Amino acid sequence: MQVFRGLPPVVQRQPCALTIGNFDGVHRGHQAMLSMLVHEARQRGLPAAVLTFEPHPRDFFARRGGRPEAAPTRVSTLRDGVAALADCGVDRLVVLRFDAALAALSATDFIGQVLQDGMQSRLVMVGDDFRFGAGRKGDYALLDAEGGRRGFDVARMMSFEVHGLRVSSSAVRAALAAGDMLRASALLGRPYTVTARASHGRKLGRELGFPTLNLRFSHARPAASGIFVARVHGLQDGADDRPVPAVASFGVRPTVEDAGRVLLEVHCLQWPQALGPEGGYGRCLRVELLHKLHDELKYDSLEALRQGIARDVEAARAWFGAPANAD
Repeated sequence: MQVFRGLPPVVQRQPCALTIGNFDGVHRGHQAMLSMLVHEARQRGLPAAVLTFEPHPRDFFARRGGRPEAAPTRVSTLRDGVAALADCGVDRLVVLRFDAALAALSATDFIGQVLQDGMQSRLVMVGDDFRFGAGRKGDYALLDAEGGRRGFDVARMMSFEVHGLRVSSSAVRAALAAGDMLRASALLGRPYTVTARASHGRKLGRELGFPTLNLRFSHARPAASGIFVARVHGLQDGADDRPVPAVASFGVRPTVEDAGRVLLEVHCLQWPQALGPEGGYGRCLRVELLHKLHDELKYDSLEALRQGIARDVEAARAWFGAPANAD
């Protein structure tokens, strides 16, 4: 999949079938839309393209209004989003920086400058609640009318539901905030996952008897937080690359830091001996958060923290030991 930061250079622009959105989490509703897009693109002999925005428009407006807490929490990082879109068969991804200039662009100018000239769209597929342009004044009716006038097709996909629940990024965020990992998995079509490169930390976990791998989450407000039963992919090479059971802390580490930086700390319950003590660092790991044990806690001392981690490790072992949760 080709990835462009900003509109493709003129020499690399080509006609495409396009969908537009934030695709936070690439949930089952997104997947259904992308499946239709890829099918239509193949029928027309066009690349399937996605246009998305970074930061999230609601994040931009919340910060501009001096209320960053009003921004939506983030389900996935850009790295995870890119991987999920590639898995869905997308050929081209364009990430537009959402800034004041883009926010001020009228709906018709957005169609002309971005969809027509910048993306060379021949088909534009959107959701039933799609709005765009300054003041969110653009809608499906305007897009359809402009498409007819400018020579590109417009298609709309209605809401996707699972057991009567409309699948949306907001629904995924609500499930993660509630710690309902089964519901989140049903909405996403897969376990909730964070992917990042493992880095060295302060080695405090090692001092406490529970060495951890540290993965940075690039957004200040993740949709999930707390202590989780987890599985780690990417630690074992070759044919034996099985996921490793783990317990994970996802948040700001209130006992030892509380500096606002979001970190996913992972302690493996069965460390692959072939790696040696340092072999996990530098690897790009995919961590599935399977079951929430509890929220982050602030302990009174490092000894209390050590005892708390020990309880979490035992709870994770018990969860993996249950027949329904066996690998």
